[in-house]
Amino acid sequence: MAYLYALVSMGALGLIFGLSLGVAAKKLAVKKDPRVDEILGVLPGANCGACGFPGCSGFASAVAAGKAPVDGCPVGQAAVAHKVAAIMGVECGDSQPKYARVLCLGDRANASDLFRYEGIRDCRAAAMTGGGFKGCAYGCLGLGTCVAACPFDAIHMSPNGLPVVDDSACTGCGKCVRACPRNIIELRTAEETVNVMCKSHARGPEVKQVCKVGCIGCGICAKNCPEKAIAMHDNLAVIDQSKCTRCGVCVQKCPVKCIKNGYPVTSETEIKEAV
Repeated sequence: MAYLYALVSMGALGLIFGLSLGVAAKKLAVKKDPRVDEILGVLPGANCGACGFPGCSGFASAVAAGKAPVDGCPVGQAAVAHKVAAIMGVECGDSQPKYARVLCLGDRANASDLFRYEGIRDCRAAAMTGGGFKGCAYGCLGLGTCVAACPFDAIHMSPNGLPVVDDSACTGCGKCVRACPRNIIELRTAEETVNVMCKSHARGPEVKQVCKVGCIGCGICAKNCPEKAIAMHDNLAVIDQSKCTRCGVCVQKCPVKCIKNGYPVTSETEIKEAV
């Protein structure tokens, strides 16, 4: 008889607890915005984190909550942005895709080293070793940390030790930008073709000692720019892309040829030979 009472009591308690949990689950349930799954369905699924959120699901939730822009996925670019905007019922601007640009010409032929580095093949580690082995404290260290950081295989090292970006594979996610300890990689649209391919703020004589193609801060480009699109900032020419008309005057006038219209291209054959 005691066994029967215990069995009934346990059953009753189980029923009470089950009903309580069911009611609590219903009352306390967090309603999921159905747009999250819709947005997730149109994202490329790279989960690269370039949007600033933890993966595609994090970005989808942020967009649905109004905490991220509809064009915030750099991998999906304009095509995905328009789909996300349609789901959210908003207008999407014509944002242009961006590509990584390595703003340094100081390869092994043009720039000298201070010492022989035999440590970890990582630019960040090298930068912490005596300030880096490169003579130019602002120049590319050439150990390929940006290559390793790229999730889309869009960067390769040239035979002379500079990263080369493959625009057909670059999504503008910015991972290489964040990985570079020298901050020489920036994102540009396809139209922003004229760039100062140097990030050195050293004075002219110092630049000449370590690099053949570094900006010497002479200001000739700024003086000759008909659009007043170039200004000198701490010994370095800086182009205002919103004013630049790509006339090419600065490219012609620069005495060290560190301003380029377009980007140095290394052939796939040369890249493969270097790998």
